[in-house]
Amino acid sequence: MSWRLILAPRFIPFTLAVVLALGGFWLIASGSQTIWALAIFLLGAGFTLLGLHDLFQTRHAVLRNYPIAAHLRFLLEAIRPEMRQYFFEDEKHGMPFGRDKRAIIYQRAKMQLDKRPFGTTYDVYADGFEWMNHSLAPKPLAPSDFRVRVGGPDCAHPYAASVFNISAMSFGALSPNAIRALNEGARKGGFAHDTGEGGFSPYHRSGGGDIIWELGSGYFGARNADGTFSPERFAETAVNEQIKMIELKLSQGAKPGHGGVLPGAKVTQEIAQTRGVPVGQDCISPSKHPAFSTPIEMMQFIGELRRLSGGKPTGFKLCVGHEWEFLAVCKAMVKTGIYPDFIVVDGAEGGTGAAPLEFLDHLGKPLREGLSFVHNALIGIGARERIRIGASGKIATAFDIARAFALGADWCNSARGFMFAIGCIQSQSCHTDKCPTGVATQDPFRQRALVVPDKAQRVANFHHATLEALAELTAAAGLDHPGGFKAQFISRRISPSEVVTFADLYPNLRKGELLTGTKDTRFAHAWDMADEESFAPRAI
Repeated sequence: MSWRLILAPRFIPFTLAVVLALGGFWLIASGSQTIWALAIFLLGAGFTLLGLHDLFQTRHAVLRNYPIAAHLRFLLEAIRPEMRQYFFEDEKHGMPFGRDKRAIIYQRAKMQLDKRPFGTTYDVYADGFEWMNHSLAPKPLAPSDFRVRVGGPDCAHPYAASVFNISAMSFGALSPNAIRALNEGARKGGFAHDTGEGGFSPYHRSGGGDIIWELGSGYFGARNADGTFSPERFAETAVNEQIKMIELKLSQGAKPGHGGVLPGAKVTQEIAQTRGVPVGQDCISPSKHPAFSTPIEMMQFIGELRRLSGGKPTGFKLCVGHEWEFLAVCKAMVKTGIYPDFIVVDGAEGGTGAAPLEFLDHLGKPLREGLSFVHNALIGIGARERIRIGASGKIATAFDIARAFALGADWCNSARGFMFAIGCIQSQSCHTDKCPTGVATQDPFRQRALVVPDKAQRVANFHHATLEALAELTAAAGLDHPGGFKAQFISRRISPSEVVTFADLYPNLRKGELLTGTKDTRFAHAWDMADEESFAPRAI
């Protein structure tokens, strides 16, 4: 352990304990017979042993990074029922993920009891309260390993995906140990792990879990020296058997329309090798793709990615922005006859390691509106049956999944949920490289706090327990598979005396309605503006 670490603020309690123990020992060795010398030695030695235990135990990452000091956190957790209003904020007071969701994730990851006494904590008469309607003839509980087949007629290797998978988080944003734990957990649980745009790293490979390879505008892992797309490098990686699907990233919910720069100082040898960029130079992710500039070119590029991968399911991810642009992509599908195998809709509420406040709070469609729009647009061009839809954006519980299915999703992805499973305590220091639990840092000593085998099992536990809860909700609704959830299954209170279902809030188009001419005001004007030859709107 270096002097820099010993003198770091988080090690001060441990360092003081060692000094106290040594001081007490020196007093005793010098012949002091006072009770104070013995008390000082015993106190210092006791805390030193506690600190050493914290450093080398494997269950709590925060203790490994904050020996002795972190016990204060566990003390506050122990008295949480009495003090929670003082020490634990919820979403209404600025925290980006509610305390109840965090608690349920931690409990499921640790295989602890996740039941609650005394009934709901929600005000069921408050505007915005939502619930699922149940059946008077519930079905027997089905096995919880729910799957969905991803791969249309042009796909040679369809994939049986779990309905709950790990959302895109890149190596570089997350530590090597975090990536390893997530991927090993995915292998243990039999579900998929999205790489994020940072590339398919050695840490993804080592876990052996199923991979969704996300290809962003920087084409990391599949680029030429000038940053353009390299078909040869892409094909060389895409044929790896661990990679099950190819996902072209157009935008993400937390910062749609925003590129990124990884400063050269952070571009280590490992990151450079994974991304295919020079060591020590700024790694730039443009805000738009250089490989195509029109909707038709985009569909041709997707077709080429599918061919180069050997026919694996290929699709794209976006946060919906201008509606005419997505409808222009739909027109390009119809005109070219090239259809993606899947589309992942990311909501504006999605998270990131760092983004401008305005992008986080006020850019892009929220998940429900974006998901319903994409679902209906595909119905409107008669392509919904051949294209699967994934959904991501603050999804962590079985009800979140059921609600997304009711709006048209075929599967869901979660980032924060699985981050919590591997130890994230939402300290909101992801962008500082000082993550207290080793999840979002490249600091070698901080990331050692995250013990891969322990956290990988927690990832698998969280997935399994969440799908068991989903199976219970599915059976209670009178269904055999969550794919049966429809918009009318979810109700929402819009005033103290008015309740509507999602079928009222998000009505569906008829099959092929956009092609035959629609009068639906949600789509008619945007459809007329959409141009498959350009992302710019037509003048009408």
